[in-house]
Amino acid sequence: EMNLCWNEIKKKSHSLRARLEAFSDHSGKLQVPLQEIIDWLGQKDEELSAQLPLRGDVLLVQQEKETHAAFMEEVKSRGPYIYSVLESAQAFLSQHPFEELEEPTSESKDVSPRHRIQNISRFVWKQANVASELWEKLTARCVDQHRHIERTLEQLLEIKGAMEELSTALDQAESVRETWEPIGDLFIDSLPEHIQSTKLFKEELSPMKDGVKVVNDLAHQLAISDVHLSMENSRTLEQINTRWKQLQASINERLKQLQDAHRDFGPGSQHFLSSSVQVPWERAISPNKVPYYINHQAQTTCWDHPKMTELYQTLADLNNIKFSAYRTAMKLRRVQKALRLDMVTLATALEIFNEHDLQPSDRAMDVVEVIHCLTSLYERLEEERGILVNVPLCVDMSLNWLLNVFDSGRSGKMRALSFKTGIACLCGTEVKEKFQYLFSQVANAGGLCDQRHLGVLLHEAIQVPRQLGEVAAFGGSNVEPSIRSCFRFVSAVVPEHLLPSLPQSHGKPAIEAAQFLEWANLEPQSMVWLAVLHRVTMAEQVKHQTKCSVCRQCPIKGFRYRSLKQFNVDICQTCFLTGRASKGNKLHYPIMEYYTPTTSSENMRDFATTLKNKFRSKQYFSKHPQRGYLPVQSVLEADFSETILQGELRRLKWQHDEAVESPTLATSSPESVQDPRNEELLAEARILRQHKSRLETRMQILEDHNKQLESQLHRLRELLLQVQSGAQGGHKVRDEDEIRFAMSPSLSSLQQTDEVEAKTQEVSVCLEDIMEKLRSAFPNSRGTRVKSPSLVSYCSIR
Repeated sequence: EMNLCWNEIKKKSHSLRARLEAFSDHSGKLQVPLQEIIDWLGQKDEELSAQLPLRGDVLLVQQEKETHAAFMEEVKSRGPYIYSVLESAQAFLSQHPFEELEEPTSESKDVSPRHRIQNISRFVWKQANVASELWEKLTARCVDQHRHIERTLEQLLEIKGAMEELSTALDQAESVRETWEPIGDLFIDSLPEHIQSTKLFKEELSPMKDGVKVVNDLAHQLAISDVHLSMENSRTLEQINTRWKQLQASINERLKQLQDAHRDFGPGSQHFLSSSVQVPWERAISPNKVPYYINHQAQTTCWDHPKMTELYQTLADLNNIKFSAYRTAMKLRRVQKALRLDMVTLATALEIFNEHDLQPSDRAMDVVEVIHCLTSLYERLEEERGILVNVPLCVDMSLNWLLNVFDSGRSGKMRALSFKTGIACLCGTEVKEKFQYLFSQVANAGGLCDQRHLGVLLHEAIQVPRQLGEVAAFGGSNVEPSIRSCFRFVSAVVPEHLLPSLPQSHGKPAIEAAQFLEWANLEPQSMVWLAVLHRVTMAEQVKHQTKCSVCRQCPIKGFRYRSLKQFNVDICQTCFLTGRASKGNKLHYPIMEYYTPTTSSENMRDFATTLKNKFRSKQYFSKHPQRGYLPVQSVLEADFSETILQGELRRLKWQHDEAVESPTLATSSPESVQDPRNEELLAEARILRQHKSRLETRMQILEDHNKQLESQLHRLRELLLQVQSGAQGGHKVRDEDEIRFAMSPSLSSLQQTDEVEAKTQEVSVCLEDIMEKLRSAFPNSRGTRVKSPSLVSYCSIR
């Protein structure tokens, strides 16, 4: 039994030894190639790393591309062998799995065969994993390196092509720059042409500017990718940047010199404005720089530009408009369009004012300064709107208009406030912004304006309708009633307990911008034309889907006038403003104006108002007139305050009385006699006495005329009573409604009705004639309206 056991053990030992020897031979065949693969992959990884960074040159990168392609072929050819070894290792490990046990320590002297096999399997598994990871890493890096080389080569080729194009373009631009003549050798008349050509040349270089930016961006992207341009490419790029900067600087300097020369010589000599007229006209300049125009065909000269003369002739077509505010606004609208100021915003005008430093507002501007500002204004308009503007014509026309308004005597000077007022009134901006800006020009640093400065502002503004011959309808050139109206309005809206706290400027009453705007929002008589101009502008493009009851126009374009006395009576602006009316549609009833399309709520409101007015008599409307403006009192009224002229007269009169009463004192002070101030005061006193005498004479004439009118009115009143008594058989008729009732068909005698109607019309004509005489005798009396009393005293402005 012992022998049998021993023999069995020997057999198993021999079998195990044979298996171990076979395992060792097979594992050894795997460990050696795996280690070789690991070493080869590590070597190739180092070679791949050595290829970076790429150099920023097309030829070098192309060489790197070829080298990398050969490298990838070598790696690719090694792939099948690596995959076969890894597959063998995978098969070996599947036949000889191992357990994740701790390896025996070095202190263990005897290692069992089983542990030995597992250790070998574990070693093969580690080698296979390392080789697999290195292979995957190498192949991925090869692909990334290939893409990096391709992208870098593409960018370098793009940079190279762009730099070649830029070098060629710079050569051409520099050759053009070499042909520039010195500024001093240029003719003054050619300065605008050279400025324009330089601007065009600068615009033509815009693609070059973009190209330079692209090249620098590409170089920056390559630097981020750790690819730096070669010395040659870097030098070329630096030269391009330097040449481009020098070219830009030279163009800007050239343009600045041309513009300075044009500013210093062109506008001063006004040569560039010569193109504003055509043959046979010629633009000439007076010694004070004011332009005038020569017609060589007619051999005449005039102050107005030929186009301005034509414009004034077209304005005469608007004289058939019966209402002064609308007539003035329509004329200003034509002037605004002709000068193209309707396209200029107030913000743009303010920028030009600030650039030319038009402060303080009371400083004088000569014609050259005005031309500079207008030229900058229209050039800015051309630049902002992107439209073609005939700058010489617009500048000359605007200059002509401003001189007519603020310097009709052609002295060649106007105040900065006058210039800014003229531009602000005609620019295309909301009327509230215009008033706010104009107020800021006369207000002090604290935003307050006293009566004197407000008078300056209103005096400047009233010159605009004065130039059109419409100033009488807006209170005349005397702005004192408007000043009083403004300050009385401010006092009226402020509670009594706050009156002592009203703002003051240097101890004088003053108003703030908000108070002035609130007063201006009521459209005072002296400034109503400016608000109407705004409405005219807004109404131009409006269409009302209704028919005019007079001319049958449909749709109504522009203003729409709806009767508030009769239903379904609408009148277009042409018929209303010119006074056309159809039979039965009288215009003296209440009328509502619309310059925007009506809404349903407005239609309902007007319907209700019309319904109410149906039950009201004509006498009611005569007692409750509605004006579209704020009337102001004139200086001929009884309740006027003392003016800067009457106070001086009273003071001079007092001084004269004092001098008469104390002649000894006057003779004993030779200094006072020799004082030039006293001489001036005495001269002013003489002038004031003469003026006082003229006023007293005029007042006496007006009083006599008034007495005559009163007597005529008395006789007409008796005649009217006789007519009324005859119509009613001895009964008196107190108002026109009763006369109309007396003439109704219910009377027994139709002939008597006709006679009453004829006599009534005769009396009405006489009354209208007397009213006209009263208006002519007292043109500035209370109740002076901007529009005809027969129409607009009942017209409310929306």
